[in-house]
Amino acid sequence: MSSLHPFYRPLGSTGLSLSPLGLGTVKIGRNQGVKYPSGFELPDDAAVRNLLAQARELGINLLDTAPAYGTSEQRLGPLLKGQREQWIICSKVGEEFNGGQSHFDFSAKHTRQSVERSLQRLGTDRLELVLVHSDGNDLEVLDQEVYPTLAQLKQEGLILAYGFSGKTVEGGLRALQQGDCAMVTYNLREQAERPVLDFALQHNKGILIKKALASGHLCLDGEDPVRAGLELVLGHQGVTSAIIGTINPAHLTQNVEAAVSVLSHME
Repeated sequence: MSSLHPFYRPLGSTGLSLSPLGLGTVKIGRNQGVKYPSGFELPDDAAVRNLLAQARELGINLLDTAPAYGTSEQRLGPLLKGQREQWIICSKVGEEFNGGQSHFDFSAKHTRQSVERSLQRLGTDRLELVLVHSDGNDLEVLDQEVYPTLAQLKQEGLILAYGFSGKTVEGGLRALQQGDCAMVTYNLREQAERPVLDFALQHNKGILIKKALASGHLCLDGEDPVRAGLELVLGHQGVTSAIIGTINPAHLTQNVEAAVSVLSHME
């Protein structure tokens, strides 16, 4: 069976080592207001438990969650009991999702409360990585209290690294100057934020990729879209890991097999 174990990559200078694919968990917590080609039911606990076991077997050690992902954090907490040390957990601050609507709060008070709530929900004493869930006004968000508060939480040891999940090149570049990591959209259709990847590579910062496969919308004539997408994303040396959100065990296996094949050819 394919495994990503031989291909772990450092997250910039944080000392964390990540699998080149991470498991996104929005689909275990929320099926309202999500941009996927088709609707889906939330999987039950047994299905999520099996998915986590499968991901671990395939060499994935990165879990991506967020308060805005509905019940994702609350569900992961109990399911990760006894295996917390085997995972690197990335959560977020800034965006709340209630009653089908998102709202944003980047204040110091909310940032701290959000991290403390995530720790409680996930049943853990630290989060390896916390990202700011930007509302798209990246530079305005970075002018608020959220980044200095995350820096303080890092000093206190509640989080090990922090960064920014934004929508603009300017936001990504500024976020990397002050923080450890950025989460960037980069795929066969959207490459506008590539300068953020290049900057990260030059300055030893971490990069996580969102929408690496364009949220499942990607179709290429006569070519394997997953492989082609991963070739682009993992082929950039600035990229630490691509977050793939799936609750389908067959897709998870296919994604890992494609990534292992791509990474093996790069060596």
